[in-house]
This record gives sequence, structure tokens and C-alpha cells, in this order.
Amino acid sequence: MMKTYLVLSNGSIYQGYSKIKPTATAGEVVFSTGMTGYQETITDPSYYGQIMVFTYPLIGNYGINFEDNEKDTPCISGIIAYDIAKHPSNYRSKMSLYQYAEKFDIPMIEGIDTRELTKEIRQNGCIKGVITDNPKDKTIQELLDKPLSFANHSTKDIDHIEGDGPKVAVIDYGIKNSIVSELLNLNADVYIFPADVSAKKIKDINPDGIVLSNGPGDPAKMIDKIDVIEELQEAYPIMGICLGNQLLGLANGAKTFKMKFGHRGFNHAVKNLSTGKCYFTSQNHGYALLPESIPGSNVEVIFEEVNDHTIEGIKVKNHNAFSVQFHPDASPGPHDALFIFHKFFNMINQKGVITNE
Repeated sequence: MMKTYLVLSNGSIYQGYSKIKPTATAGEVVFSTGMTGYQETITDPSYYGQIMVFTYPLIGNYGINFEDNEKDTPCISGIIAYDIAKHPSNYRSKMSLYQYAEKFDIPMIEGIDTRELTKEIRQNGCIKGVITDNPKDKTIQELLDKPLSFANHSTKDIDHIEGDGPKVAVIDYGIKNSIVSELLNLNADVYIFPADVSAKKIKDINPDGIVLSNGPGDPAKMIDKIDVIEELQEAYPIMGICLGNQLLGLANGAKTFKMKFGHRGFNHAVKNLSTGKCYFTSQNHGYALLPESIPGSNVEVIFEEVNDHTIEGIKVKNHNAFSVQFHPDASPGPHDALFIFHKFFNMINQKGVITNE
């Protein structure tokens, strides 16, 4: 084991250790409250550019398999935990978390008091940090000062996965494999388009409905995506997820804001404002729709986070479109919100009627 450090831009330094020598890597330091699901988290494009603090004391105990990845390669910039299992035990496991991290050159630290670090993030908000084996390295400040960029995790070509059900066009801003899997489970005929697709390209296939996917980045900096959504919602039913929720809101007069420390994990309670029902959901977002921007916009809030009243879902008033901030695919997490996919398919089959569960 070698000494490894997390250096934060506010001057805080946390010392831990690692089995592998880290490549000095910067990222936004965030935390996840999930007890499991570390593999899905590590490979979720929504986490691109972030160093993940796992608040559960032990991760890696069931190893890494080849089936649960949300993308083929990891998306996060680093892993921080209190204890990382060295000898995983699970019949599906193909390698340990350390072996996986070494294969893809993901910096890892264990032995850090993640409770203290999480409290600092909650108090001060998400903050940039660098994982390094030398906290006095002169390049650390350069890494901290350099703006984070978000790689394009979108498909480059149009992908078609045949099915016998409704034709669904997905705009891929960084979609998780599990969202596509749920569409296929409902027999959708799925076309996946790049994030920069034109409205005409989608209209050419004449879909029955459109999905705006999850993905990384600040939605307010994606104004080039708004015109396409505005045009498509005039003609087709639309469902947005996570980043797709924010973009649908922006396309209809709402605004977004950066949250202090975001929602990451799968124990977030969400309330359906129409029925009063509550659900535990999987979430991983650092931006949200601004409540003060809803009056005067063209959207109505339909879901709300129980604890902090963050907007967790909207519907568009004069179009067949709705969206959710949480991840209904339940990967990882509870299956409470799988009905969202059925809501979307019911909206398609009933020609745009958005029903409550």
C-alpha cells in the first residue's frame, strides 16, 4: 500500500492509501449514499468528470462482472472509500474493484474518513479536487484551475435495435444501458440518435415517441439542443430522464440551477403530487429545475423530492411531453419507479394522454 492524497481546491488535504500508484487526476468531488451499485455508478456517463466518494464504509465486496456496466468503460475520474474489498465473493464476479481500476487507470483512495469528507461537501458544496501521491506537486494547482470538460458519451452513428412494439427515438446525451434495456423489455423498436441530431433526422423515421436521455454537464450550456426539442414536441410524445428532464424544462420556459451538493444514491424519496404516492428512487444529478422559474413557464410540476422539495418531474401543459429527474430504470436501486416507462408507453398508445399511476 502507498500513501495517496485527495487535495481540495479550498486547501483541505485528506490522506489515505492505495494499492495502485495514481495518475494525478482532477474532478468535482461528490458523494453517493448508495450501499451497493458501485459498478453502475462508476460506468454511468452522468458522473463524467467527477470523483466519487462512496459513503457506505465497504465497497467492492461483490467484485466486478461483465453484465452490470452502464457503459463499456468507466466514466468517473476517481474513487474514494473508507474500505475497498481485496477479495470479493460473488458467483458473477470476474475481477476485484482494484483490478478493474488498475485496468482502466482509475485513481483510488481508501482509508479516508468519508464521513468527515461528506460533511465538508454538504457544508461547502461540491468542490474540485485532485487525487495524487504527492500533495506538494506543482501541477496540482494547474489541474485545479483547469475547467472541467465533459467528454461526448453520445453515440456517433444512428443505432437501431429492432423490436415489435412502438418505434421509439432516443436522443443520446450519455444514455445508460439500463434505460435502453427497459425500453427493449417493453418490445420497443429503438433508434438511438447522437446528441447533436437534427429534428429532421428524427422525423425521417416517424417515431411513435421520443426519449431524452440522461447525461453529464450543465444543461444551461446546451442551448443548441433546445431548438430540436421545441420542434419535436410539436409532433411527438416525449419522455425525458435526468438531463432530459432539465432540457425539456428549458425548452418550455423554465430555468436550471446548480445544486449545493446534488442528489446521488438510490434512497431518495419522491412524491407524486397528483396522487400523493411516494417512491424511493435512484438519482444522480447536480443540477435541477429552478422552482421560481416555473410560474409563467409552460410546465407543471408533477413530482417533488420529499426532503428538500427539489423538482423531480414535470409535464408540458400544451404538448404530449413529461419528464422525471430521477432514474426509473432502477439500475442501481429500487424498482418503485419502473411504472414511468409504462406511463410513456400508455401516452403513446392513448395518443398523448399522460396518466397518473
